[in-house]
Amino acid sequence: MSRPTLLTGWGRTAPTAAHVVRPRTAAQAARMLAGAGPRGALARGLGRSYGDAAQAAGGTVLDCSELTGPPHLDTERRELTAPAGTSMGRIIAHLLGRGYFVPVTPGTRHVTLGGAIAADVHGKNHHADSSLGAHVRSLTLLTPTGEAHRLGPDGPDPDLFWATVGGMGLTGVITEATLVVHRVETAYARVDTDRTPDLDSTLDLMARSDHAYRYTVCWVDLLARGGSLGRGVLTRAHHALRADLPAPQRRDPLRHRTGTPLAAPPWAPPRLLNRWTVGAFNAAYHRAAPLRERGRAQPLGGFFHPLDAVEGWNRMYGPRGFVQYQFVVPFGEEDTLRAVAEGLSRAGAPSFLAVLKRMGAPTPGPLSFPRPGWTLALDLPAELPGLARLLDGFDERVLAAGGRVYLAKDSRARPDTVHAMYPDLPAWRATRARVDPDGVLVSDLARRLRLV
Repeated sequence: MSRPTLLTGWGRTAPTAAHVVRPRTAAQAARMLAGAGPRGALARGLGRSYGDAAQAAGGTVLDCSELTGPPHLDTERRELTAPAGTSMGRIIAHLLGRGYFVPVTPGTRHVTLGGAIAADVHGKNHHADSSLGAHVRSLTLLTPTGEAHRLGPDGPDPDLFWATVGGMGLTGVITEATLVVHRVETAYARVDTDRTPDLDSTLDLMARSDHAYRYTVCWVDLLARGGSLGRGVLTRAHHALRADLPAPQRRDPLRHRTGTPLAAPPWAPPRLLNRWTVGAFNAAYHRAAPLRERGRAQPLGGFFHPLDAVEGWNRMYGPRGFVQYQFVVPFGEEDTLRAVAEGLSRAGAPSFLAVLKRMGAPTPGPLSFPRPGWTLALDLPAELPGLARLLDGFDERVLAAGGRVYLAKDSRARPDTVHAMYPDLPAWRATRARVDPDGVLVSDLARRLRLV
């Protein structure tokens, strides 16, 4: 066996070593899964989970990024089928060239299809279209017993299907999936932007207007103080029609522009991102945003995946990495949002990637994160003094409000808190036990949170 490889999540906070193998076919993946040692096995995609969800200390990690091939588009059924290792970026490029788009995309295109389903990713359209699992028609799942299950929401084992959607890779290795896709006329979004002066104005405008847009997201300033706390830049959009584009773009409306990414420095000093540097950035960003702008045509890549324009941006947080914190609380619990915003402002916690969205209908996945309500996601340097105590306090507020944290981004929550946030965990465990009775599938996340 090869020497162990050190793996981390995108936040780079808790590296552990595992034996990494790289299947290129479903048959190879099945053999590798069957040959896992006593420390178990886990599938991994492109490593964009922020915490330890795609790590398995001492075990076997199946790097499924080479489990790929040409996507197949069925235009009559409006369905796309692809190997699970295919990246969202490749799928989007394939679809746009034919006048289609994915039903849901997260904030980066550098995720695999299998990983996106395992995390039941959501995007800027959750309030309108739910999460990715709602659009999966079928998937193939390899389990440690050697079986290949063809699953769907209306198939013979819907419990296993929904345990897999949002199941963080702990029910098996997804090798292929079929999604419903939708038609588009262009590779652009038609974007409306509003600059808001404070958190109450931000919440009010989102509540009043989100229903009129397919996509919506708000950047919020969590370092601002006093009456400016929670000021934001709200962007909302639809897919642009050809008639919405300036004349030069109408000649090739489906041309997909991603650009050449800039490279972040290979090393950043500790505390480069602090309350003063981030505060200055936040103030400048808010000031530069248009007060009110309507109908701007923006390439889909820039609208959905702005951080992809900087390769390796996670290195900017320094050698100790960063913690991504995302939670959702029900509508009517806006006081919890205010309490978190005020707590971050008082602590001088430097987050310049804080985004606020409204969520809609959930999927039935027992471990799926989204629920109707407000979700706030933010990045914080791991070296921030008192960070663990600060976030533990937020967890208590979120739990009391009936909310939860996102497992795909977690790297530090307490097991008892997460168990209370996910009351369907016992049912998920029972389904998982049917297909993995020996407990082969495991991750650092699962061990830390005692999910298995």
